[in-house]
Amino acid sequence: MHIFVDADACPKVIKEIICRAAIRTSILTTFVANHFLSLPQSEFIRMKKVGAGFDIADAEIATQAAPGDLVITADIPLAHEVVTKGCIALNPKGTVYTDDNIQNALATRDLMSQLRDTGTISGGPSPLSKSDRQAFASHLDRIITQNK
Repeated sequence: MHIFVDADACPKVIKEIICRAAIRTSILTTFVANHFLSLPQSEFIRMKKVGAGFDIADAEIATQAAPGDLVITADIPLAHEVVTKGCIALNPKGTVYTDDNIQNALATRDLMSQLRDTGTISGGPSPLSKSDRQAFASHLDRIITQNK
């Protein structure tokens, strides 16, 4: 298993949890972003800087991830692409995307986008809560244990 992190919008606290898990479990983890990230020095943690632009990091992850890899992303289209490819996708709020729930997540994303575009609703997702962080860490540990 290789862990790929869609790091451009990944919350700092989630990055820290991922780094601790990578070092503790000796799993190669690659953070992909269009800007430099300050990450701990470890043979298990890598940074892949990609060019600026819409979905460049997502495209890099989609290309590099292989069946059985874990992709950490809040981007539902990327999650859909990697789940279809046989990867595991985990949202920073602790949601594990599967073949069973990814279509509903895509539909909800599209509906919310349309509602924002028409002005029916405003704003984006809620901030990361303590329970979100705990759910993320719990799912991350479970996925690593089951797939190592």
